[in-house]
Amino acid sequence: MKVFQKEISVPSQPRGFHLITSIVENALPELREIQAGLLQVFIKHTSAGLTINENADPTVRQDFESHFNKMVPENAPYYKHTLEGSDDMPAHIKSSLLGSSVSIPITKGRLNLGTWQGIYLCEHRNHGGSRRLVITAFGN
Repeated sequence: MKVFQKEISVPSQPRGFHLITSIVENALPELREIQAGLLQVFIKHTSAGLTINENADPTVRQDFESHFNKMVPENAPYYKHTLEGSDDMPAHIKSSLLGSSVSIPITKGRLNLGTWQGIYLCEHRNHGGSRRLVITAFGN
């Protein structure tokens, strides 16, 4: 079995949902060496998350941001963790709802995503900074 791993930094993104599929693919050209396997992408942060969803229409990403902001509002009176800004505690909750990793099958050296699927970096902070991802591919 082949195993490839790389840690990369994704430049700072504004708050919202951002397609990073090509960043991930370009960071690990060794994917081409795997005929059948799995890619795991893990984000090393607690205020941003990862998910897989629609990669064509940008209004999907806008609707995600709008819905998450309504579902997990800033300045809720019951938040205790408020020292880092009004966007911090909601960012932790949103990150936990989405999760910190995604797994994607690798088939014939390529990510086996659906036609309209892409990997999102979900930035929940107003000024989150660059984000670190650990990308691990394994298979035969």
